Amino acid sequence: MPKLIRLFALICCLGAIAATTLPAGAAEPIEADRIVAVVGSEVVTYHELRNRLESALKQLQKQGTPLPPQDVLERQMLERVIMDQVQLLYARESGLRIDDSQLDQAIGRIAAGNKLSPAQFREALEKDGIQYAKFREEIRNEMTMVRLREREVDSKLVISDGEIDNYLANQAATGGGEEYQLAHILLRAPESASPEQLQKLRVRGEQALQRARAGENFAELTAAFSDAPDALQGGSLGWRMLDRMPSIYAEVAAKLQLGETSELLRSSAGFHIVKLFAKRGGSAPASVQQTHARHILLRINEVVSESEARRKMENVRERIVNGVDFAEQARLYSQDGSASKGGDLGWLNPGDTVPEFERAMDALKPNELSQVVQSPFGMHLIQVVERRERDVSAERQRAVARQALRERKLDEAYQDWLRQLRDRTYVENRLEEK
Repeated sequence: MPKLIRLFALICCLGAIAATTLPAGAAEPIEADRIVAVVGSEVVTYHELRNRLESALKQLQKQGTPLPPQDVLERQMLERVIMDQVQLLYARESGLRIDDSQLDQAIGRIAAGNKLSPAQFREALEKDGIQYAKFREEIRNEMTMVRLREREVDSKLVISDGEIDNYLANQAATGGGEEYQLAHILLRAPESASPEQLQKLRVRGEQALQRARAGENFAELTAAFSDAPDALQGGSLGWRMLDRMPSIYAEVAAKLQLGETSELLRSSAGFHIVKLFAKRGGSAPASVQQTHARHILLRINEVVSESEARRKMENVRERIVNGVDFAEQARLYSQDGSASKGGDLGWLNPGDTVPEFERAMDALKPNELSQVVQSPFGMHLIQVVERRERDVSAERQRAVARQALRERKLDEAYQDWLRQLRDRTYVENRLEEK
């Protein structure tokens, strides 16, 4: 038993002994906290679970979502806490960390989005009964998991020219630009699930399907049954075109009538149920904005940390601002194939680069130099050379196809990665123990 767990168990025992030796007339004993899960060398306590559950309940009540029974909610929330802990544990073990300066910048953006200064935002949180230190750590954890996904999944996803060719060849069958509003339930299967485990999941899925088709509230069913991260948000996938959905959903969505629920679907991730809530028409843009850009990239690895790469890039940026040639610095420092061309990336279409890079690039004016930008590939400095609008149907179609395929494959790749990560992490669920 890891030291941390033994220490926690000792504290709980001492708390229980103290509770049983209260003098007569004292307040009623309070049940000592207990461990409800073990993830690696970390523990999840019932107190932590209740705190997470209370936050989720407030959100569900705001949305007007009918609530499933308390024990069902506890089981579902514990699985989400476990999945978060699995990711955070892996992030720590692999050296991924969000430092305080990055965290302060993120909280500053949240405050600005609420039209408040950081000090006013902190005051507003505390007025609502939210501890600022706890809020900071929650944001740090969220940023860590986003960064982890970018590093482990997003940056490793490759869309080949052959896939784009196949996509374009079958584009006529993608629904003519129509968008679908779907919600889903996922019953996640372990990577090496036994036939007995799969049968148990199938029975559970059939129960959820039967209740959905009987007219029960779908959002309530997702909260009760789904293992997906969006379960407590009703399982909503938002508005998506068929070509931006996981393949298994796209195949059935086009055949569903409004309000209809799919059959129980099987994939490598487990079992799925999909419901169609709405559908609307759409049209493709007549032209596309292309950007001629160049960049300098410093990669992050076991030798160069995030903070060190950022510091080095800030020094490079300062030299460029002071008149040193961008292309010269790119040839000296950039760590990708564009270095020999002075960092020149040529003309880029929407979807050609990862979202973090594209957002920063799109915010720049021609000849403007970006701040240091972080993406799954490392730290960048970006400069826009020029822009143009082009009705280049062949290029545009390939750019749209690449982005659509990326969005379709990302969800599936992320769910597969999560499942594999959980399966290779020691997890012990003790919620049912009394």
